[in-house]
Amino acid sequence: MVQGVGYRYFVQRVAVGLGLAGYAKNLRDGRVEIYAIGAPEALSHLRRELERGPQTASVSSVDEADAAVDGKFAQDFSIEFDR
Repeated sequence: MVQGVGYRYFVQRVAVGLGLAGYAKNLRDGRVEIYAIGAPEALSHLRRELERGPQTASVSSVDEADAAVDGKFAQDFSIEFDR
């Protein structure tokens, strides 16, 4: 559950710094979905940063699942909005 802590922007900043593509978006139920494409080492580093979060956040858990590469998110790392 994320609210008002800048988590998506934190994720975007870290992901761009690691050369990852993908997105971060708030879901309607309060969770954040992160879809990341990149080198395994960079993805592992992102995972560690997701567990830490920005200074204003308290992260209780991070769930991870494999996903197919979606080419429409392969160029940059964006903030998406749940519709």
